[in-house]
Amino acid sequence: MTDLDLVETTRPTGTSKTDIGKIAAAAGLAVTLWASAFVAIRGVGHALSPAPLALLRLGVAAVTLTVIAVAKRAVRVRLSRKAFSLIATYAVLWLAGYTVALNAGERHVDAGTAALLVNIAPLLVAVAAGKFLGEGFSRSLIVGSLVALGGTAIITTGATAQRDWAGVLLCLLAALLYAAGVMIQKVTLRHVDGLIAIWLGCVVATVVLLPWAPQLVGELQAASTGAVLGAVYLGVFPTAIGFTAWAYALRRMNAGRLSTVTYAVPAMSVLLSWLLLAEIPTAYGLVGGVLCLTGVAISRRR
Repeated sequence: MTDLDLVETTRPTGTSKTDIGKIAAAAGLAVTLWASAFVAIRGVGHALSPAPLALLRLGVAAVTLTVIAVAKRAVRVRLSRKAFSLIATYAVLWLAGYTVALNAGERHVDAGTAALLVNIAPLLVAVAAGKFLGEGFSRSLIVGSLVALGGTAIITTGATAQRDWAGVLLCLLAALLYAAGVMIQKVTLRHVDGLIAIWLGCVVATVVLLPWAPQLVGELQAASTGAVLGAVYLGVFPTAIGFTAWAYALRRMNAGRLSTVTYAVPAMSVLLSWLLLAEIPTAYGLVGGVLCLTGVAISRRR
């Protein structure tokens, strides 16, 4: 089953097949880039501390999005106080807070495990969107989310058995911040275009992390070229392009249903981590990953 199948189950009235294809492509692009981010963070995390790495990543994303905004002549935009407050809130919680927590968590657990632990977020989003945004609860969505959550629990059991409590707690904190950010962003996109929202969000998040600029400068002097390029990759692709694609899809689709697409991230992260970092998944990771993907299949049923 493809991302297109997921979108078709929640197609709003008046949406053409071309629009559905664009939404599916945007969601698929975001998921792919985010999966690669877990591996990239794991790869460069030894050279850059959590907050400085987040600052560099978001700073690069802010510059990239500024160039895109200028090219599209979207720089001169008028925002209400409410819209800017919403952007600032999700920027602090999701873009800054989530990124720092995830960077710290991946110092203790491998990329695939981190992705699986963070994957509790879509369940939180589905429940919150159903309650607070009026999106409702379908039986398949709830059952699928619970099955995927069971897979996450198995991964957690394997990680805690190795006494990686710090990594587990940090990744679960990242999941909570992720879910809160998605909910606030969904409301934000009712007032502002997706590109503007993520662009200004990255700018705000960069400003919030500026106190770590001196530490970043010091660590960059000792970091390898590969580590610096990895951080730049995180800023341009998973952040600037990935979050923009996600905002495009989120503005046109229910938050709860769209978030289930991210259940594909852990499987991709485990595979990439295995191939690029030689981090072989544990038995817990493999079993939990299968359950997560099973949850995705269930949640996509009509």
